[in-house]
Amino acid sequence: MITGEIKSKIDAVWNAFWSGGISNPLEVIEQITYLLFLRRLDDLHTLEENKSARLKKPIKRRVFPAGKDGIGKGGGRPYEDLRWSRFKHFEAKEMYVVVGEHIFPFLRKLGGDDSTYAHHMKDARFTIPTAALLAKVVDLLDGVPMEDRDTKGDLYEYMLGKIATAGQNGQFRTPRHIIRLMVEMTAPQPNDVICDPACGTCGFLVAAGEHLRERHPNLLHDAKLRKHFHEKMFHGYDFDNTMLRIGSMNMLLHGVENPAIEYRDSLAQDHADDEEAYTLVLANPPFAGSLDYENTAKDLLQIVKTKKTELLFLTLFLRLLKPGGRAAVIVPDGVLFGSSKAHKELRRLLVEEQKLDAVISLPGGVFKPYAGVSTAILLFTKTNSGGTDTVWFYDVEADGWSLDDKRTPLLNEDKLGPIPGSALTAEEHAKNNLPDILTRWCLRDSTERDRPRTAQSFCVPKADIAAQGYDLSLNRYKEMVHDDIEHRPPREILADLAKLEAEIHEGMKELEGILR
Repeated sequence: MITGEIKSKIDAVWNAFWSGGISNPLEVIEQITYLLFLRRLDDLHTLEENKSARLKKPIKRRVFPAGKDGIGKGGGRPYEDLRWSRFKHFEAKEMYVVVGEHIFPFLRKLGGDDSTYAHHMKDARFTIPTAALLAKVVDLLDGVPMEDRDTKGDLYEYMLGKIATAGQNGQFRTPRHIIRLMVEMTAPQPNDVICDPACGTCGFLVAAGEHLRERHPNLLHDAKLRKHFHEKMFHGYDFDNTMLRIGSMNMLLHGVENPAIEYRDSLAQDHADDEEAYTLVLANPPFAGSLDYENTAKDLLQIVKTKKTELLFLTLFLRLLKPGGRAAVIVPDGVLFGSSKAHKELRRLLVEEQKLDAVISLPGGVFKPYAGVSTAILLFTKTNSGGTDTVWFYDVEADGWSLDDKRTPLLNEDKLGPIPGSALTAEEHAKNNLPDILTRWCLRDSTERDRPRTAQSFCVPKADIAAQGYDLSLNRYKEMVHDDIEHRPPREILADLAKLEAEIHEGMKELEGILR
């Protein structure tokens, strides 16, 4: 957890960016990302120096070369001046010149750090408007203990949280408690190969990594599993270079050394190389409407002919998963009940040819203030041979936050999310259903099967779903609770009506007498 003092410093710097003319929250995060990357490079170089001194051997791998960069007068600046530990002590104006005119050209041609992060820095742009603001940001970041993974991860997550409260770019950020719920339900394992084909800031991949550290604390003690964790487990794709830089840094600050975070238009690229490559897909892809057939991968169209991105993404997930692989993905409600041939065929495929595990209906306000569309979480397993017996449904009425545009927490922090600090009371459950979802999910093959369809969660046999044309909307199967109302006998009701009629008749006679 980061302290209130650090939060207030970040808030002050954020406000300074805005008052300094940078109003796009993604640009603010991007500039901070570059600076954090510079600090990482200096830390790497310092490690190499310490290793060299300890072994009494020359430095094997220099991040910052010897000599000068050759830019500007006098042969340029010494590369030593480009190190965080050096330039942070410069006077503000000199720091501004060094960062803008020397460090950023160095970043763009960097090849020494052979990592996904270096790759995403090749088109780095320096847009901090003033020397004073740069000095303030550098001073803030230098005061944060970045050697602690939890602190620096929480710091970056706190900054990313500002994207969701700063304007139109909030759609890039899925609520973290929803991500945590989906990760807990799929329970990533040490040998999983995890993919998010629309990764954005890599929230799903980060949460999966944190889950593994918590639930499998010895994971990183095993050399083979540690290498898998750092280099082969996490795969994220996006076609926005800014998001790739931010997502890569988010992974780095959460302790993943070299994930595969790559530029890719997931719907417009052939997936032959990635077919059946992953054991777990976690995603909340953008559903932007329709695509042209010309821009859509032919291998997806062979499975389902449609221009609807929501259906194409679901098809993609099935394409990417190994047999036995599982997925938890967010879809708009239209996927559940759409009447087109493509909608019906995809639902039939999920139910009949794969194993559809659950449909979790989310409240309409989960993605406010940026989208009011109703959504659901689909959980399924790729089998290519069926396996759906019953489908578990859960009707989420509250996720712990208000469902208006403000999205304010309804409970104390320790009572929020899918794993609260202590058990919730019935009153608290009415404000946060997520812990109950996890509990009942674990019982879906036992006591949940006996729950009536009037309950908040229940199971529906495959035959019932097939009989409804593979409609997956919860309301198709949920039954309403009808309170027993004691009705009066018809004879009493008629007698009262007759009495009322007589009183009206007498009243009319009196009124006629007055009018005469």
